[in-house]
Amino acid sequence: MIDTTPYMAWIEWTAVITGLLFIVLMIAENIWTWFFGIISSALFVYIMYVSQLYSESLLYVVYVIIGVYGWYKWSDKSKGAVEITTADRDTLIIIIVTGIVLTLALGTLMKQILTDSFSPYCDAFTSVFGLIASYMEAQKWVSSWLFWIVINAVSIWLYMSRELNISSILMFVYFVLSIAGFFAWRKKYFSSKTTKA
Repeated sequence: MIDTTPYMAWIEWTAVITGLLFIVLMIAENIWTWFFGIISSALFVYIMYVSQLYSESLLYVVYVIIGVYGWYKWSDKSKGAVEITTADRDTLIIIIVTGIVLTLALGTLMKQILTDSFSPYCDAFTSVFGLIASYMEAQKWVSSWLFWIVINAVSIWLYMSRELNISSILMFVYFVLSIAGFFAWRKKYFSSKTTKA
């Protein structure tokens, strides 16, 4: 059963607002992005669990951990600032194939263990590739935004189907901002290559 109490709406709105701050600050490459990402993710752990999106709930637990990792990585001055870069084609192919295999495995596991799991393969897809894209984001790979564009598009439907309307709107905003983030990071990447040449 989906929790539609005012308490749940308050939690969802807080998660959405901190999530918006996260993505806007990510595009701007501001280290505080990770603080708001951790708060938003912690709240979404609960929201997804009560909405029977168990893979998403687990994903948000990992997002909290990645938030701590990203904050550490971006603040570690001993290795210099993390610069926007790209992943080579072979790396991206390995990532995509691995993501597909893990999606099928997690979807099957969720379907068999948590029999009330809603859309386990779609849930697994957004979870697995969300984890991959988060790692790529912490590395500041331009291609992470392309992953997010697809993940956010699928998440709009997934969240709407569970009556998470506020979160669905957030995913739509994330979708649009992911496109903007891709072009902003791409521009910065090519600009830095030109400056170094």
